Amino acid sequence: MRILLVTHYFPPEIGAPQARLSEIARAWAADGDDVTVLTGMPNHPTGVIPPAYRRKIRAVEQIDGYMVTRSWLYATPNEGFVKKTLGHLSFMVTSVLIGTRQSGPADVVVVSSPTFFSIFGAWVIAKLKRAPLVVEVRDLWPAIFVELGVLTNRRLISLLERLELWAYAQAAEVVVVSDGFRKNLISRGVPEEKVTTLRNGADIDRFVPGDDPLAGRIRLGVKDGEVLALYIGAHGISHGLDAVLDAAALVEKSNELPVRFALVGEGANRSALLEHAERLGTTNLTMHRGVPREEVPELLAAADICIVALRDVALFSTFIPSKIFEYFASGKAVVGAVRGEAAAILEEAGALVVKPEDPPALAAAITELAKDPDRRARMGDQARRYVSDNFNRRELAAQYRRILARCARS
Repeated sequence: MRILLVTHYFPPEIGAPQARLSEIARAWAADGDDVTVLTGMPNHPTGVIPPAYRRKIRAVEQIDGYMVTRSWLYATPNEGFVKKTLGHLSFMVTSVLIGTRQSGPADVVVVSSPTFFSIFGAWVIAKLKRAPLVVEVRDLWPAIFVELGVLTNRRLISLLERLELWAYAQAAEVVVVSDGFRKNLISRGVPEEKVTTLRNGADIDRFVPGDDPLAGRIRLGVKDGEVLALYIGAHGISHGLDAVLDAAALVEKSNELPVRFALVGEGANRSALLEHAERLGTTNLTMHRGVPREEVPELLAAADICIVALRDVALFSTFIPSKIFEYFASGKAVVGAVRGEAAAILEEAGALVVKPEDPPALAAAITELAKDPDRRARMGDQARRYVSDNFNRRELAAQYRRILARCARS
């Protein structure tokens, strides 16, 4: 089967969407499919294009058995709604003008959203290639920006929502990453038989328990005797990381035992978080820049406790942060400050769950686990078994492939 995957974000950029799509593409190629990824020049989240890709209109490379075709786009840092939107629009245009011919024939076109505007470019490409379109929804856009107060103009919101529903109507299949997303789309008129839930997962061969923690602990500045509570992932307006910083301050103030909080990642809210950390003046907190995908297992190996957090927003009860599954695969005790579907998954895997944006509750949960290494070990063992049985990314890629094969046949 000839699969064309259209996505704004892709490695060597770092982030959860990039990891999901690259690992799925690798699995499809390993199963014998002819896979092509159509994406832009890498620049997320800094807006800086690496030297190897600069001053190019297009670039073609072979990665892990599949082809990657890149087109020029307007590169911009992950800051500012207008600039980011211009970047998204530029890829929508160049993906069609530059990428359609270069990407070759396709039996099915898959587009991953966000970014929202990539869908329109992929729709044109699918029409030109006479192939069915599959839309993958990883975020409810524009609803997430409405909930967070980024979008307030009712006319603009109404227009974007109509465009969103039009895009789903053009798709042969809509693949979502949570049951909450599926219910949302069905409630808004998307046919039930057209929407399939395919959750995120983890590469359980890459993320494994028992790796040597020493290198990661040195890198993160963890002192002898300290328990490391680690958050690794996006530092966006959605993630409720102010509460994690406040929890670090509370743990330090309690002076019960030495706990080192480390946050690793990039995002639109990182500068504000650095300022917040400076105001708190805590000495048990360190913040580190994002790292390439291949370096994440080393840092996870260093952790005693892993943290996942989201803002206390109603819509986020339908979200499932993908970092959960990599924490589990690494055999880590996890504390989640989340609600809804993510909280249910965490509890099934034996993790601790507290209310989002509640620093005292988060501090208490981390202190509780920091005192009990045997409990942390049991939680890690249970989490590893759970993700292996339910969220092995290789098996999820095979399920995804069956969806694409059905669309291609139709």
